Amino acid sequence: MLSCDICGETVTSEPDMKAHLLIVHMENEVICPFCKLSGVNYDEMCFHIETAHFEQNELERNLERVNTRQYETSDNREDNSLQCRMEVNSSIHSACASNHPKISAQSPPKDGTLKHKAFFSENLTESRKFLKSKEKQCDLPTIKGSIYETMYSPPDCPFCGKIEDCNQDMETHVKTKHANLLETPLEDCDQPLYDCPICGLICTNYHILQEHVDLHLEESSFGQGTDKVQCSKDLELAHQLQQEEDRKRAEESSQEMEEFQKLQRQYGLDNSGGYKQQQLRNMEKEVNRGRMHPSEFHRRKADMMESLAIGIDDGKTKTSGIIEALYRYYQNAATDVRHVWLSTAVDHFQSSFGDRGWGCGYRNFQMLLSSLLQNDAYSDCLKGMSVPCIPKIQSMIEDAWKEGFDPQGASQLNNKLQGTKAWIGACEVYTLLTSLRVKCHIIDFHKSTGPLGTHPRLFEWILNYYSSEREGSPKVVCTSKPPIYLQHQGHSRTVVGIEERKNRTLCLLIFDPGCPFQEMQKLLKQDMEASNLRQLRKFVGNLKHKQYQIVAVEGVLTSEEKVMWMPILREVVIFLKSHSY
Repeated sequence: MLSCDICGETVTSEPDMKAHLLIVHMENEVICPFCKLSGVNYDEMCFHIETAHFEQNELERNLERVNTRQYETSDNREDNSLQCRMEVNSSIHSACASNHPKISAQSPPKDGTLKHKAFFSENLTESRKFLKSKEKQCDLPTIKGSIYETMYSPPDCPFCGKIEDCNQDMETHVKTKHANLLETPLEDCDQPLYDCPICGLICTNYHILQEHVDLHLEESSFGQGTDKVQCSKDLELAHQLQQEEDRKRAEESSQEMEEFQKLQRQYGLDNSGGYKQQQLRNMEKEVNRGRMHPSEFHRRKADMMESLAIGIDDGKTKTSGIIEALYRYYQNAATDVRHVWLSTAVDHFQSSFGDRGWGCGYRNFQMLLSSLLQNDAYSDCLKGMSVPCIPKIQSMIEDAWKEGFDPQGASQLNNKLQGTKAWIGACEVYTLLTSLRVKCHIIDFHKSTGPLGTHPRLFEWILNYYSSEREGSPKVVCTSKPPIYLQHQGHSRTVVGIEERKNRTLCLLIFDPGCPFQEMQKLLKQDMEASNLRQLRKFVGNLKHKQYQIVAVEGVLTSEEKVMWMPILREVVIFLKSHSY
């Protein structure tokens, strides 16, 4: 008869034992019958039982030897003795090997050695009780003596075969001499230990630990199957949301870049060249379209290069004498006008091929400067000057920045205007005039003051600028006041006068650099009609932009006043730039 070292089951032959091990313990999960250890293979379990539970295992082996001896000498015994002996053996096996379910129901102790001792003591006590009861019933003194003799014989070491007097001495021997083979080696052992990160099992071999952890992972994979499916769906959704967010950000970034490039082109900061390059490109287009003869192209090119070299405007787009023509017209006609005030003489400058689309600020400065050059009150500060060309005006503004005027504006335009198509506005004109010692004021009308977005206060301010005494004055007054630079979003113009009609409404007279040269020439005719003034007249209802800024000249600054005016100018310009448009 053969007994299973794992579960205690008895079989008759070695093939049956192999089949039992294969079916019960190899294919199914191997569990220690003493401490319920699982998650290891059969060889590891056998090693575990031999090392950690050698006392319990020795007990069963002794019982097996008793069984073998009794069977060999029992051929002539009676049937009732055989029956009682079989009951004894079966009961002992049951007590030693099959009693562990009671223990497993309880929470296992943390100390493995104490657990093994308590378990063995319990089984041994039950075995003794059972043997005494069977002794009385079946009268087996020989069996009892043989069993006790076998069970309590001196223990031998399962590793080296050494025999000790008692179990405690054997336990000490195994722990000291064979610590590397135990489940929990001594602390002072030099052999490396490997802890299971899941259950804390200590292994002395890395490969055994790897197989042990793999078993944990396989067991957990079954319970996490549904979680993995849900996790996969969540990851897919998160990936889709991230892709959508990245797409929106890319679109926003692309849109911002397009708008930025559009603004760069609009304000002439796209590095596409300045006045000279645009003039040549547009004249070449005119030649290609047949609107300009090649000889005319070369003549204009030569004139442009000469103008750029000396820094003076060539006057090709200038119209002079318009203020005098308006004075004559209002004297003889315009019966619906009660009073009209005109600025001093001023020339009109039209945009050309070189500055079309961005040069209005420069052209309005040329108009204002042309009036100052004809006014004796400004001959001292503007002595020896002529109306400069646009590249020269850009150079003059850069020089003013270098002197310390408008550092914020210089920073916004990267301290560079020459060779660009950058726009200028009221702040740059104000800066340039102040650097030339021309005293001026900049006034900001940052919101409408009338119905439907109109600016009646702007008209009243200009009326007060040109005339302080309206009653009793003649119908047409040519004042000594220079024209006014008028700026709004995207464009600038020059105010050269104001009408007061018989119904008390006001109308501005405005020079626009976008007005064609041919239309301005019509104003010089002796028989000028009211329809010709339509391009100059702007009523209150015609000016409905959100914000307007004006630059009005008030006199001349001394050299000392110019230096004192610098910090005031800086504060005014910063305020206007922070509240403009």
